[in-house]
Amino acid sequence: MEFLSQAQRDFYDDNGYLVLEAHLPRDIIEQAHAEIACLSEHAKSITQSDDLIDLEDSHTKDEPRIRRIKRPDLQSAFFDQLMRSDHILGPARDLLGANIRMHTAKLNCKKAEFGAPVQWHQDFAFYPHTNDDVLAIGVVFDDIGMENGPLQVFPGSHRGPILDHHDNGVFTGAVDLEAAGLNLDDAASLTGPAGTITIHHARTLHGSALNRSERDRQILFYEMMAADAFPVMGAMTKFESIEDYDKLMLCGETTKQPRLENIPVRIPQPQPAKAGSIYEIQSQSEKPGYATYEEVKETV
Repeated sequence: MEFLSQAQRDFYDDNGYLVLEAHLPRDIIEQAHAEIACLSEHAKSITQSDDLIDLEDSHTKDEPRIRRIKRPDLQSAFFDQLMRSDHILGPARDLLGANIRMHTAKLNCKKAEFGAPVQWHQDFAFYPHTNDDVLAIGVVFDDIGMENGPLQVFPGSHRGPILDHHDNGVFTGAVDLEAAGLNLDDAASLTGPAGTITIHHARTLHGSALNRSERDRQILFYEMMAADAFPVMGAMTKFESIEDYDKLMLCGETTKQPRLENIPVRIPQPQPAKAGSIYEIQSQSEKPGYATYEEVKETV
């Protein structure tokens, strides 16, 4: 083990998640806030989501509202370097092994008083692979409490099936807890101070509520997998060529020999009419879930 204790590794194996409180030094948090502010300026010049930023439905140029900064590692050298640092890859190597490939990165902003929820889902439903050594590391840049929409997970759900994320035969990326026989009271809330990192297995059922508080809840997710985990045909994973795929290596050696494991898989097809970010995909779901900003506003 490079960074984690054996007890932490065992907890992750049993529960499908891990929280490392105050993991990052203060200077990284402060620089991250400056980078986010810089990247957010683009929202003032657009009225619709684009390849750089995903906007809240309530966004206007006069009152910019961002729900996601897309691929911050490509927009900012700082976020690319953070992804490749031992702060991130140290714990990742302890869980995935020495050879790790990046899947994607995204910064969910969840701004004060209107930050959009992410409905219950399993990442593996979006991008099934040949094995499930696949995870997401969440880097917390603001203090997270129950009041500002923390990430919530169902412990042990990574050992169960891939649940139904379809509506009327179309993939909409959301799970109905009641239909799945699950009770929200059994979910764990991943709270902690700025600088905390969370880790969750790709099969772990998770989501996060609307931020109704007066505090931002900004978290950057680095999604990655063991290098011998290859996407299954029909997955929402971009695979233009093996050469481009190998450029996503974060550490260690690549391979052309996928490791096959007997794990549950569902194919996220057919895709919905709006196949953009998870927010756009889930907006087409008819399943009950966390209240949205629009629903809350109607009741006020």
